[in-house]
Amino acid sequence: MLAHHLLDALVLPVLGGLSLIPTACAKETQYITGTNLDGVTTRLALDRTPALYTGDFGDCLGGQSLLNVTKFDAAFYYDNSTILFHLDGTTNIRNESIMLYISVEAYGESRFSMTVNPCNVNIYSMCPLSAEQPVEAFALFQIGPQQVSGIPQIAYEVPDIEGFARIQIFANSSQTEIGCFQAVMRNGNSFSQLESISTVLGIFTAVAIIASFATAAYGVSIPHMRSHYAHSLSVLVIFETFQSIFFSGALSLPWPSVLPAWWSNFAWSAGLVPSASVVHSVNPFVGVSGNASQVGGAGSTVINNQGGLAQQIYGRSLASDIANLIFKRTPETVKDAAVQVLAKRQPYDPNNPYDYNWNGDPVQPGMPLPGDWTGFAGELSALGIPAPNAFMVGLIWFLVVLGLVIFLLVAFKYSLEGLAKLRLIKQDRLGYFRSHWTGYLNLAVLRTLFIAFFSITTLAMFQFAIRGSAGPTAIAAVVFVIFIVMMGGLVLHALHGRLRFGTFSLDPDRILLRQGKMFGCLPCVTPVRLSQLREEELGEKPVGSLPFVRFHFVDDDPNRTNVHQDEPYIKRFGWLSARYRLSRWWFFAFWLTYQLIRACFLGAGIGNAIAQVFGLFIVDILALVIIAALNPYEGQRNTALAVWLLALTRVATTGLSIAFLPDFSLNRIIVTVIGVVIIVIQALLTIAVMILIILGGISSWMSLSRNREYFSSEMLEGVRIRYFEHIEQRATGQPRPPKPKSKTKAKSEHGSSEAFPELPKEPYFTVTSVRRAPKIEDEDGDYIAEIKPPRATGGVTFAPGAMRRASRSASVSSRHSVSSLPRGARAHRASWSSRDFSQWQTDQDRPNPALVRRMSGGPGHIRSSSANIAGVLQGQPSLSSLRSGTPVPGSRPMTPTKEVPEKESDLEEAKGTEKDTEKSCLEDSQ
Repeated sequence: MLAHHLLDALVLPVLGGLSLIPTACAKETQYITGTNLDGVTTRLALDRTPALYTGDFGDCLGGQSLLNVTKFDAAFYYDNSTILFHLDGTTNIRNESIMLYISVEAYGESRFSMTVNPCNVNIYSMCPLSAEQPVEAFALFQIGPQQVSGIPQIAYEVPDIEGFARIQIFANSSQTEIGCFQAVMRNGNSFSQLESISTVLGIFTAVAIIASFATAAYGVSIPHMRSHYAHSLSVLVIFETFQSIFFSGALSLPWPSVLPAWWSNFAWSAGLVPSASVVHSVNPFVGVSGNASQVGGAGSTVINNQGGLAQQIYGRSLASDIANLIFKRTPETVKDAAVQVLAKRQPYDPNNPYDYNWNGDPVQPGMPLPGDWTGFAGELSALGIPAPNAFMVGLIWFLVVLGLVIFLLVAFKYSLEGLAKLRLIKQDRLGYFRSHWTGYLNLAVLRTLFIAFFSITTLAMFQFAIRGSAGPTAIAAVVFVIFIVMMGGLVLHALHGRLRFGTFSLDPDRILLRQGKMFGCLPCVTPVRLSQLREEELGEKPVGSLPFVRFHFVDDDPNRTNVHQDEPYIKRFGWLSARYRLSRWWFFAFWLTYQLIRACFLGAGIGNAIAQVFGLFIVDILALVIIAALNPYEGQRNTALAVWLLALTRVATTGLSIAFLPDFSLNRIIVTVIGVVIIVIQALLTIAVMILIILGGISSWMSLSRNREYFSSEMLEGVRIRYFEHIEQRATGQPRPPKPKSKTKAKSEHGSSEAFPELPKEPYFTVTSVRRAPKIEDEDGDYIAEIKPPRATGGVTFAPGAMRRASRSASVSSRHSVSSLPRGARAHRASWSSRDFSQWQTDQDRPNPALVRRMSGGPGHIRSSSANIAGVLQGQPSLSSLRSGTPVPGSRPMTPTKEVPEKESDLEEAKGTEKDTEKSCLEDSQ
């Protein structure tokens, strides 16, 4: 009784003071004066957001509460030390006096509790509880510092506070619980930022898709196109990264609230876009039913609460029985309309200063209780998607994306045709893509299926595990079989396309333990297989060795074209093998198997959390070791992301998730800290992906300029040349040759000169300068006028041995001698004439097969570019030297070269050889 009197003394003055506040005018902010827990008095707006408030709410008796609630709002205002309580609903109880128990739990501990008699706080709609009167409970409670001392200060600022507010209703006559409603707590901060984070990630992914497609569509030489495509950032790896982050929540663990909120930003990559219209449209098909505008059972069944409630306590009212009978016989459409009108809470009124919009809504049917984040269902609840709807929602969005891919590719093709007819682009722009667009369309569809394989199979097996209704389960089975048979069959067919021409061999090998350095400074012992060592590395004595075997493929024809030069194979299966190294072209088969195993653990293992977590942890560790040993990707960015960053993040996430097992019973604050650590790790991975997408876009930009002699950015010209050299070297499949050691390092490694005396040097000579002596023909004026010796310009030299022999028609020796030399004597060439250099430049413009193969890494041919020699000889800058990106004297002489089709380049090479033969024969005859 003393507590009741104290409560009356606190609450009634507050309610009386609020009743004296004048009604606000439309859209005018009303203010009150309040004193916070720190004793500071300030002027406060009525429509302010509280420090802590409730979100969505549900029935914590599993739908067996004897009330139907349409509104349950609770809030704590730190600035004036008050708690707001608002409950609206209806009941079928005839007449019952009740007591209310309000509690707040945060991070696994009770932080606040209060017992309230509704008759003492003027909640007359619950005093007593009756079926004839709707429940409209609203109250403000003034509290002191001791009552909220259990709430830590960080709870007002930390994102996604883990807690809930609960109201329990007890019948006085039987002292049993007849209602329980629970709402999740919020503070306005959250890691779930779908409109910002998801949008930014989607934009970056679109950039990666465009860059990858551009490298695959631009060019005419298929091996050349493949080599540039292999070094663009893989869209498959990007989606695999985002899907791996999202499906981390598929483990059956009691997650801290911060993790499902963070993972919701990546749900779009798995095809789970939170759309209320899509979710509601599949609810009847998946068997999810219920009233989405209220929670509670209103006594539809008798609850069993330690003997249950006596029938005489909550006997049905006659009016309620008649209303229920009429409602059951009403058509469904009329029922829905009635529910919307009678049961749904009123919308927010911005003209009412006492109204608020921070409230939550009744939890949707099929969703877990608010505040429960256990397992994949808890993660899906952050998206507003019930667990039985997950597969159908993912399948619908996957079909939408598949149709969008087809539409965009067809639209792009016909847009190019229209622009070409309007002469807005060149007629041959993206000519190969325009002539083979149907093949690109087929490969784009297959690539989309390949990317969606992990997501669809995981959702399908999750549908099997939850034992949903027959309809969606049957569709999941059909889709699962289609993906397994189609993708598995295509992978086996791709392997058979190359492996049918040889056999596998098992040969003895050894693992050598050699001294090395970790991170360039820490001495360690590294294992290396003997078959992988180069000849120059065999001389180093190992620390030890172990017997091993070598399992490798032996081709029947050693001269057969390798997989990256086999044009028919690239056209058919390049969407599978193009990004991998020459010796690891089959890695797509390993990837598909690994993703299927992960999908089995994540989707089908929800029944046993321990087996699911530890099994997936072991699989991820083995995958990390195997993928790191194989090092399958040809591009460095793909290697950094897929081999190291993604694999390490998977192992770290699964390993840290072991701490969430209920068997360990860790404090929820510690669990939240571990969750924040996981968020930091995955956030760093996401930032790395975004950086790699930017770098991949720049490299793809360079690849698209490979048929241009000069680059638009002079600053990146040297980077572009080194990038092309790197592509050329990686396409060979051979390890990069070691860099030459400097003299200082060599001396430090081999010791002093006394311990290792230098060997005597071989005889040699050097040419430091060349001086031209006067010649007899210098006295001939006609000869001097003809050759016009140019003034020397610094930094430009030419190697006579690299030039072709000039035709005799342009040679001085083809004319009769006008000097004092005998007729049969051959005059010494004083210099090259401008005409000779023009002829040399013309000859150099013709494709050189050896240079072509060196640059393109295969039979793709390119045309060597050269500087304007005539301009150099005249001592004036040439026109091409004034263009942007011209290399300065002394820079790398190699420049990007033009790519031409295989047949055309072979024809030009044959014509050039024939022309050289004719010239040689003509010279010999003369």
